[in-house]
Amino acid sequence: MTVRIKLLAPLAMVCALYTSSLQAQTFKTDPALLKTINKNFTDADAQYKVLAGRLKPDRFPKTYYADKDSLETSASGWWCSGFYSGTALYLYQQTKDMALLADANKSLGYLAKEQYNKGTHDLGFMMYCSFGNAMKVEPKDEYKQILINSAKSLSTRFNPKMGVIKSWNSNKPEYLVIIDNMMNLELLFWATHATGDSSYYKIAVAHANTTMKNHFRPDYSSYHVVVYDPETGAVKERRTAQGYANESAWARGQAWGLYGYTTLYRETKDKKYLQQANHIAKFILNNPNLPADKIPYWDFNAPNIPNALRDASAAAVMSSALLELCKYTDAADAKTYFKVAETILRNLSAPKYKAAAGTNGGFILKHSVGHFPNQTEIDVPLTYADYYFVEAMLRYKNFAK
Repeated sequence: MTVRIKLLAPLAMVCALYTSSLQAQTFKTDPALLKTINKNFTDADAQYKVLAGRLKPDRFPKTYYADKDSLETSASGWWCSGFYSGTALYLYQQTKDMALLADANKSLGYLAKEQYNKGTHDLGFMMYCSFGNAMKVEPKDEYKQILINSAKSLSTRFNPKMGVIKSWNSNKPEYLVIIDNMMNLELLFWATHATGDSSYYKIAVAHANTTMKNHFRPDYSSYHVVVYDPETGAVKERRTAQGYANESAWARGQAWGLYGYTTLYRETKDKKYLQQANHIAKFILNNPNLPADKIPYWDFNAPNIPNALRDASAAAVMSSALLELCKYTDAADAKTYFKVAETILRNLSAPKYKAAAGTNGGFILKHSVGHFPNQTEIDVPLTYADYYFVEAMLRYKNFAK
């Protein structure tokens, strides 16, 4: 046995070196894009000072309407409340601007009470994108406990009979789950790492498995909403809320699934999640309605393509997810994913999508679509578009290290 180990060790080293070399070649960054990204961080720093100057205490940015010069904000209980501080903390990591850190910390103070909010499935968005980033910048026992309490609150929405975390509450006899909920599971994985309590991990895996079974069509596009029978756990209906139609592929929903199953593979190393993420990626990237610039229409089946509105938020989520997924998959797919993410970042950095200094209410990106059927947040900046754009740029920069 000892002899075999000695013989195999050099081979393992050769394989490791080959893999490392292959990845370095596959993921060669573009100096021009890196320069653009560095400028984007500087510009975003200035933009977020504009945004901070317009925020009233205890309010969180949602969007901005240029025609009315109107900033729309929310209270801390809205699902987007964590993105502002999360983005500011991401930017602080790059610029070391203490004003950004101060604004983020002020926002965190207003947000902290949501750790006990059991009425929403969005605590991953709200608390992990904010306090999770804060833990990376300034680790504190207080932040750790807030995240643990948030995971406890989120876990109360899990029903073992259904095998999923409830998304929206309803007065009808129905149990609603949306694809967006895949984005909240990272908080639960973090909680298991932090506490050693595997119950959080088990809930996250159960939710991912049930979602994989019931939310996806044979082509790996996703429904937005699955309606379960609360008595039996059986699927009653599959429909949309923010997409064009029940059988259409709402762009941001596809991006949520891509990001979510990539995260699941990172946390579990279970190949079925990697396969799922790859299937979703290929549905998106091979879709005949994906434009050449890779900024998707708000729905892949919108009836007025090519005149349908684009959704920068979906593009930002896609680029961030692809820049993680490319690290796990085979060389050919990895190269494709990396190049598409580069294309998205270049195009989101161009004047068509990136706001000029001092405009756009302080938001970084323009041209996102929130809820088209409801005619709300149409062709406007959105706080989560900024967050995932900044995250994607950080992930790209990390390949250059």
